[in-house]
Amino acid sequence: MKKFKNLVIGGIENKIFNLILITVILLTAAFMAVSAYHNRMLSDLAAESSSRQQSAISGITSQVMETVVDRSMGRSTQLEAQIADELFNDLKTRVEMLGDYAQKLFSEPEKAPEADCAPPDASLDGQAVTQLFIADGTDENDAALARRIGIAANMSEMMVSLFGVSEETNSCFIGLPEGVFLIADDRSASKFGQDGFLMSYDPRTRPWYIQAAEKGQLIFTDVETDAFTGDIGIVCAMPVYVNGRLEAVVGSDLFLSSMQAEVQASEEDGGYVFVVNQNGHVVFSPKTEGLFSVKHSDRADDLRHLENRELSALVTDALNGQTDVRLISLEDGDWYMTGAPLKTVGWALVSAFSRDATDRPAQMLTESCESIQQETASVYEGKIRKSRLTFTVLVLSLALLTAAAAVVLGKKIVKPLNSITRRIAELKEGNLEFKMEPGDRTGDEIEVLAESFASLSHKTVEYIDQVRSVTAEKERVATELHMANQIQESMLPGIFPPFPDRKEFDIYATMQPAKEVGGDFYDFFLIDDDHLCLVMADVSGKGIPAALFMMASKIIIQSCAMLGKSAAEILKKTNEAICSNNKMEMFVTVWLGILEISTGKLTAANAGHEYPYLKKGVHFELYRDKHGFVIGALDSAAYREYTIELQPGDAVFVYTDGVPEANDAAGQLFGADRLLQALNRDPDASCRDLLGSVKAAVDEFVQDAPQFDDTTMLALRYLGNIK
Repeated sequence: MKKFKNLVIGGIENKIFNLILITVILLTAAFMAVSAYHNRMLSDLAAESSSRQQSAISGITSQVMETVVDRSMGRSTQLEAQIADELFNDLKTRVEMLGDYAQKLFSEPEKAPEADCAPPDASLDGQAVTQLFIADGTDENDAALARRIGIAANMSEMMVSLFGVSEETNSCFIGLPEGVFLIADDRSASKFGQDGFLMSYDPRTRPWYIQAAEKGQLIFTDVETDAFTGDIGIVCAMPVYVNGRLEAVVGSDLFLSSMQAEVQASEEDGGYVFVVNQNGHVVFSPKTEGLFSVKHSDRADDLRHLENRELSALVTDALNGQTDVRLISLEDGDWYMTGAPLKTVGWALVSAFSRDATDRPAQMLTESCESIQQETASVYEGKIRKSRLTFTVLVLSLALLTAAAAVVLGKKIVKPLNSITRRIAELKEGNLEFKMEPGDRTGDEIEVLAESFASLSHKTVEYIDQVRSVTAEKERVATELHMANQIQESMLPGIFPPFPDRKEFDIYATMQPAKEVGGDFYDFFLIDDDHLCLVMADVSGKGIPAALFMMASKIIIQSCAMLGKSAAEILKKTNEAICSNNKMEMFVTVWLGILEISTGKLTAANAGHEYPYLKKGVHFELYRDKHGFVIGALDSAAYREYTIELQPGDAVFVYTDGVPEANDAAGQLFGADRLLQALNRDPDASCRDLLGSVKAAVDEFVQDAPQFDDTTMLALRYLGNIK
């Protein structure tokens, strides 16, 4: 359009002016009716097109957001639960180690020297030391009690070492039935009151001591307040019995302040997490009111038994295993929820995300489209009203236009409108973009309308492309994880039989990761013509970090073994190499054996791994070998080896904890007894068939229950010199 002073050249007003000049009165009314008809048709089609675009946008966006929520919530909740559960599992492991050592000391008291242990000294605050408490009313001068304190004090070095393993550890301790308490931590000053006097402490009155003594097994307490610091934490304790008599209760506790802070900070962008204990009570939550607020146990709601059956079922399922993402209706709206268990303590972590938050992008886009559509319609209608007024005045003034000119000019106005409305009506899902054509370049308001539709549809298509791009990126990540799994599998021996020309033994191994990539691994290789090295290992953690640590550990073990070292020396050198640069503080349990092929002598050493099963004679039996410390946790750890004389037909079966700890839908474990039964179904079978029998037994037990640990097995049968 061009303007000359106040005259618009090429606009609708100019066209109507020319039309009136060449149109007759009789045809003017007809032309007005035609124009009105086309305007109404254009408005109706524009409204219909807008509605269809908004419906398509809303449907696609909602579907994509639901998919993203389902995948991201499930994976992130499972990962957060696993990270939290590892803290409790590490705590359990430390307590079991303390219990084993205390069991040994009190079973053979005559072999234990009397060690020293002093009361708390505030000047040692900040140093990890063991401190002695004697309850009020206990005779400190009793010689027999002094002897028992001296025996218990032999645990000081181990308790101090285990205390330093994790920053979350509050303390390691041992309590005696006489009221004696030995605790290892670095907060000596906290043992004194404000008056400067030593605080009194009787372990027999503490919940951890009472529960462990009553149940006679390892226990976890509920969240408690520490007697010395006032911080919240959880205690793991284990009773020590000798000949049916309670000799002591050992334990360790964790600070849960960081977990509480993370849960408090989780409430943002329409979502939050909370933690439920084994009784269905909320123990950590960012909510201060309502159903998910933290309350005292005698007033807390049991979320497993609510009128809201869907929520109760979710909490119950989460305490037993990983749940899917479910839509739960609450008083404040609909929420997507999923949960994962903290199996070690029997708790569960539940994530919640508002459905309103997931619908917000679609609502915002729909509102934006409506705003643009309304603005465009308002501009168009205003110009039409002005044109009609001008047209009416000119019709009354200039009624002498010729019929032919009216028809010609009428077509010039209506044709581009018909073209635009037709192409708008043809828009559909898969082809939502309205494009300008040469015929739309009319130089007037019709061109403005066409450009508005073209801009609106282009923005819509760009947004949909962005949504599809996000989906494609997630699929790329999944592909890369699959490739990582293939690389990991290629690192392990996978061709059987691996040594076709060696008839003295039969060997077979398998690994099945619980996630895309795992932390378990096995290995076997010939050190020389007469020595075969066997390795079975389990790395702490899961996923990509565990897989990388696994590869490094495997290479180091094989390199040390090829130097011709003994089994114990190989583990010692491997531990020193890993501890020298273990910034991630990961560790690996290892069983390593070296078979002298010509004689059948198997020399082995165990770094915190599962007990092997041994067949000497008719049946397999559990062989309780000597355990050393895990590799990667303590650079000064030493390892002991042992020897087994294998006769032709004897066999060895080693595995990772994913086999006995495989769980069914009810949360029950496969266990050592079922594993032994599976091995003895056909103890003389080939190694391949033997592992197949074990796998079939595990699969039959777990069925469709999801598994959270890798399953790795290796079997060796010694056949002797066969000619």
